[in-house]
Amino acid sequence: QVQLVESGGGLVQAGGSLRLSCAASRRTFSSYNLGWFRQAPGKEREFVAAINWSTGNTVYADSLKGRFTISRDNAKNTVYLQMNSLKPEDTAVYFCAADSRGPPLTLRTFMQDYDYWGQGTQVTVSS
Repeated sequence: QVQLVESGGGLVQAGGSLRLSCAASRRTFSSYNLGWFRQAPGKEREFVAAINWSTGNTVYADSLKGRFTISRDNAKNTVYLQMNSLKPEDTAVYFCAADSRGPPLTLRTFMQDYDYWGQGTQVTVSS
């Protein structure tokens, strides 16, 4: 079992930055991908970014490249999402997720591929 706990959400003005953290309970994720998804009110959950725990390879939603950065700290079992130049349309609940079953070195972007989820953290961007 894997437990994921997000933190770092809050209220920020447009143009500001936030860094989300996702602390994982397991000590070893060598074969895992960790991802961030978000869900705005009335919308489906969408992919934001993912990182391979072992290689550090990353993939992003095209619309978020250049503003969001995913990273990980192996020693702390923590994945981060740095969000810059935030816009009101970034307002959503942000979820951390782990993909434990994916093919080696393959970063997956579909929600259905992720089998462990955190409870989410609210990000609100005011205009």
